[in-house]
Order: sequence, then C-alpha cells, then structure tokens
Amino acid sequence: MNSPTPAIVTQKAARPLPRWALLLLCLAYVVPGFVGRGPWKNADVAAFGYMMELANGHTAWLRPQLGGMPPETDGLLPYWLGAWAIQITPDWLMAPEMAARLPFMALLVLTLAATWYGVYYLARSPGAQPVAFAFGGEANPSDYARAIADGALLALIACLGLAQLSHEATGYLAQLACAALIFFAVATLPYHTVAPAVALVAGMVGLTLAGAPTIAALLGAGSVALVVLAPAAPSDRHLRWAVTLVVVTVLAAVLAWQLDLWRWRLINAATEGKEFRSLLRLLLWFGWPAWPMATWTLWRWRKQLFNRQPHRHLWLPLWFSLVSVGATFTTQPADRALLVGLPAIATLAAFALPTFRRSMAALIDWFTLLFFSVSALAIWVIWFAMQTGVPAQPAANVAKLAPGFTPTFSWLALVVALAASAAWCRLVWWRAARNRTAIWKSLVLPASGAALCWLLLTTLWLPLLDYARSYVPQARKLSAALGPNPGCVQMLGLSRAQMAALQYHAQLRLQPATQATNCPWLVVDNGAWPAPLDLVKPAHWTREATIGRPTDKNEFILLFRRTATPD
Repeated sequence: MNSPTPAIVTQKAARPLPRWALLLLCLAYVVPGFVGRGPWKNADVAAFGYMMELANGHTAWLRPQLGGMPPETDGLLPYWLGAWAIQITPDWLMAPEMAARLPFMALLVLTLAATWYGVYYLARSPGAQPVAFAFGGEANPSDYARAIADGALLALIACLGLAQLSHEATGYLAQLACAALIFFAVATLPYHTVAPAVALVAGMVGLTLAGAPTIAALLGAGSVALVVLAPAAPSDRHLRWAVTLVVVTVLAAVLAWQLDLWRWRLINAATEGKEFRSLLRLLLWFGWPAWPMATWTLWRWRKQLFNRQPHRHLWLPLWFSLVSVGATFTTQPADRALLVGLPAIATLAAFALPTFRRSMAALIDWFTLLFFSVSALAIWVIWFAMQTGVPAQPAANVAKLAPGFTPTFSWLALVVALAASAAWCRLVWWRAARNRTAIWKSLVLPASGAALCWLLLTTLWLPLLDYARSYVPQARKLSAALGPNPGCVQMLGLSRAQMAALQYHAQLRLQPATQATNCPWLVVDNGAWPAPLDLVKPAHWTREATIGRPTDKNEFILLFRRTATPD
C-alpha cells in the first residue's frame, strides 16, 4: 500500500509562472558573463587555447596539444565545439573568443530547458501527485507538474555555484548539459520515445567525450536499475528501455576506451584531510539554497522514498545527486564535479515546495531579500566609488587590489544595470504586497536575486573583472618588452593557461625549451627557474624583464635574452 504524499496543493497554488517572466529571467542569467569579456584564467583561457590550436590546424583533432601538452581533464567535445565555431564564424563578425563561446551559451540554454522538461515529466508521475481532496479542488496534474518544473528551474538559477562555471567555455559546462540531457531522457521515457532516445544518446556520448566517462557509466547504470525497479510504463516497454540504456551505456564506455578517456583524478591521500574540510565548505555554499530544500524533501517524502516500489521523482534526482557528490569527494577539481549534480539537486528542492509551511516560506523570502539586496547595493557602491572616488575607502581598496586598473564608463552597462535593479525592486514589492499562493513563490526571490547580482557583476564590474581575471595586462607588457618582431620564443614551465594567453594576446608562437633550438628569447615561469641543465643553460641567458600579473603577487614570468649560442 502506497503512503499518501505530503504534497497538499490547490488548483490556485498550481498556477504557472508567467512564461514571459521566466524567459526574461533566463535571458538575464544566460547572456551576461558570455558577452564583452576576454578569456579568463585558468580553465577558460586554457580551453580556448586548445580550440585555437584546432581551428588553426596546429594539432590533431583526436589528440589536441598545446605547447606539446595534452588537455588535463576536459575530454574532446568542448574543444571540437569551440574550434568549429571559430572556423565557421568570420573574423569581421566577432572575435574568436566570442565565437568560441556561442556553443557554450547554447549548452547553458539546453541545461535549463532539459531540467525544466525533465522535472515536468517527473512531477506527472502518479507518486508525485498531491493529495486528492474529498470534494475536489486539488491541483490538476499538468498544472501541478508545470508549477513544480518552474520551481526547479528557479532553484537551479538560484544556486550560487552555477554562475561562474556555467559561463566558462570549458568541458565542465558540456558535462553539465549532457548530464541534464540524460536526466531528461530517463524522466521522459514513460511518455515519449523519440525525444528521450535522442537525448539519451547525445547525453551519454557527449558526457563521455566531455571527459566524464565514469560519471556517464554510473548515471547509466543507476538509470537502468530505476527503469527495472520502478517501471512507469507497460512491462514490454520498460524492458526495451532498460535494454536500450544498457546498450548506450556500454557503447559510451567502449568509446571512452577507444579514445583513451578513462583517466582517474583521485585526491592525493597526503592532502585528504585538508581537501575534506575544503569540500565541506564547498558543499555548504555551492548548491545554496537548493541543498537545504533538497534535504527537506528527503525528510518530508521519506515514506515514499523507502516504499516497496521506488518513486521515480525521488530516486532519479537522488541518484544523480549522489553520483555528483561522490565524484566531488574523490576527484579534482571538486567544484566541477559538483556542478554536474546541480539540476538533480534543484529537482529535489522543487519537491519541497508543496510541503512548506507559511513560516518557512517567509523565512526564505526575508533572508533572500536581505542577502541579495545588500549584495546588489555593495556592487553599486563600489562601482560608484570606482567612477567618482567617493566613498574613498572602496575606491582605495580597488586601487590596492587591482593596481594599474583604469575604470571605464559604459552607458549600455549602466542602463542594463539600472533596468535590472528596478525590476528587482518591483519584484520585491510584488512579493511583499500580498500573500501569493503559487507554490513556486518561495524561489522567485532567490533566483531573481542570483540573476541580479550576476548581471550587475558582469556589467558594472566587467572591466575590473576582465582586468583581474585575464592575462591581457601581462601579455601586453611582454609584447612591449619583446618588441615588434621578436621571432622565435622558447618557453619553460608555463601552465596551459599562460601558454594559451600569451599565444593569443601577445601573438606569439611559443616553442618548448631545448638546447637544440637557437631562439633569441626565453619565457619562463618564476617557479621553473633556474632551469634543468639538460634543457637550458642559465649561463647562456640574460634576464631582460620580470613581468607579473597586477592582481596576483605570486604569479609572474621571466623574460630572458640569449647571450650565447647552444653548444
């Protein structure tokens, strides 16, 4: 016998969020951060470096290299997408770094759409439906599912850890989108055939090619178990789907083996204690505010969770979340692994909405209102200080943290920021004016506040962020020190990000340092000097310049001029 669900929802509370408002919120979240900036350190500019190498034909498509080094963790798919976009986009239309971001902008849109539709079909499951009233008036199944899907999308946008990583042109965004496609496919399979089949193949293959074959295999295996143990379709159909899932998972594993993508990034045992503490802090803020609501869902729906027949709307997002959290504790970089689970965590958070009491909803509203209003005000105050020097202390702090930065003014950025701030004030007034009955109301302020602060940062603060997070200032200083025609330049100890930035911004063709190469210049990372004698003889070189990044006192490169020819 199934336990009654804890969801008590009236038809009035299941009204959907206006489509224009939801689309406008997604637009305000997706576009800022992709437009108007250069490649940022570290993963963003390193990935862009591999894309440029592929687009220019300097490396093989199946074995991309940058300065003789293969990629660290990103797989192949992100580099292919960026390189194809660069090749088909004329230079007169947009810069290569912007062209490379277009596919990733589409991947973020795909993530949001796949999450919404996946949650919609999960919420239509019989076990997810609210309690039926004795005299009617409970929410219509389709309207209830639409309201829950709106809440899940709002919870995803509200997650603090999504903002930066989802706006970088790296394999981690590709992994997020492909995991969302697999989630959508398994959630939708009881209702459709073609769409989930296409999404399943694209998601499994894409997640494997994006550098996460282990996560793809685990998600596929868990999905097979869920289809078998919690059938939501006639027996012949769900068995066909189980076989399909097994076949696609095995094919993805074989593809990873053929392309040598099975690589482990386990945390070093020597730093396990320190990593564990940092991981706990990461888990606390990265998925906020979705993870506390997801925990509440597991508690309120615990009878359905451990029922004799598993409920798809709980176990599917729970499995995806557990795989992501497990990868967070066992691999590096941890935040990138946790990113894959955010759609599933947001799904669990959405099923908490029908169980909230009015006092809990009010607590979320007031905390969100204060947090994001204060954050937005701080962004405005610091921007005003950068432009006018008043107040003096914020202006002095910016000058100290970003020496050499010259603020610039943009009317477009100001107008967009003012419009977003006005919309926030209007939304706060709407939420506080009278009690709204829609079940998604508790997540409107968190999602809108996160989108507001992200938009303000990537409009008002964009010149400062670009200056602080890019290698452009360092590359310009190096170009000035080398002169107009430097010729051959060797490099030693540079990271992938440094190589990509110097090759693109300084227009250099860097070569690995060897004694056999008679280059007049040598660029070295400060941590790699003095160099090994079998690569470079220090007596043959004279230091010409020490060039640092203005916002990082510990990161600088050394420029040497050759004074003696190789032996």
